[in-house]
Amino acid sequence: MKITQREAARQLMSFDVVLLGAIICLASLGLIMVMSASGIMAEKVYGDKYALFWKQVLYMIVGCGVLLFAARSNMNFFYRNTYVWLLVAAGLLILTVFSPFSTTAGGASRWLRLGPFSIQPLEAAKIALVFYLSYFFANKQELVKTFSVGFLPPIIMTGGLCFLLLLQPDFGGAVFLAGLLFLMCLVGGTRIIFLGSAIMLALVSATLLVVNSPYRFRRVFSFLDPFQDAQNSGYQLVQSLYGLGSGGWLGQGLGEGKQKLFFLPEAHNDFIMSVVGEELGFVGISLIVILFGVVLWRIVMISIRQDSMHDRITAFGMGAILIIGGILNMGVVMGAIPPKGVPMPFISYGGSHLVSGFFCAGVLLNLSRKAKA
Repeated sequence: MKITQREAARQLMSFDVVLLGAIICLASLGLIMVMSASGIMAEKVYGDKYALFWKQVLYMIVGCGVLLFAARSNMNFFYRNTYVWLLVAAGLLILTVFSPFSTTAGGASRWLRLGPFSIQPLEAAKIALVFYLSYFFANKQELVKTFSVGFLPPIIMTGGLCFLLLLQPDFGGAVFLAGLLFLMCLVGGTRIIFLGSAIMLALVSATLLVVNSPYRFRRVFSFLDPFQDAQNSGYQLVQSLYGLGSGGWLGQGLGEGKQKLFFLPEAHNDFIMSVVGEELGFVGISLIVILFGVVLWRIVMISIRQDSMHDRITAFGMGAILIIGGILNMGVVMGAIPPKGVPMPFISYGGSHLVSGFFCAGVLLNLSRKAKA
């Protein structure tokens, strides 16, 4: 049956407006907070207090283009190239460890330098893993309860990516992928006994990695009582808590925060939520949490309204990337979980996670056009 131009336009515009609105609000708030939190650092490094802000604007423009591309593409294009995305992600992770293009910071090689810009392959690995797991569980439903076919392949694939991350080393990135695997196995139908065994194995492995690394040991356990070593291992968390605690209900005012004046490391990046708490107070933090709550609500609605199992799990996985990132970041900033170096989606400074976040949102908007009413 021939589709009229009006019907085609209606189908094109029938995406989830509420989700799009929440994403735009989060990204706009992030841009404002990056301008506030990065000024002093940008002036010291670049001689221009708006240098990092303008780079973030450029990343957002690229991200919006990626969102439009993902929202308007045929999902079959992403699905039929599932293994290509995995190979690309694995290749990028290998380059960060063994190539001269990698950038080392803090003893870890997690970035690839491409001219004036850097990319973090972990973000590509998250998306590639979601496409693989959604493809796997959608096509192996009759064997998903078995160990050899339904459980072992995704464990091996995820374990390979985690191994490449640990070579960088990026313990937090490996934990993120493991969490993503657990959630997608849960919705994919994997037997609980297999998941329980995998969790026990992962906990034992993580414990050994922490115990055998003095650096990881200090970082993991400093969050229990950061004030015991406030000038060393607990310094970043202590400064974060000072920022959150000094904001009160309404904050000290946009741009008036003190912790970003070289007291709080990564003030414009992983710990930007501390600056939000200091400058915008409980109200500012609550607004961001509410917006993420709206995003979570729309993710669930889009996912459960899909006719195809493949689409359903893909929507869940793309949403999980955003929500896990937000939960981990807030947990680290508030001292509820050990520090992992996870940026706040759409809020923290940085191009890789911002562009990948927009891609995830674009896929969700794409699938929202196929959702049942």
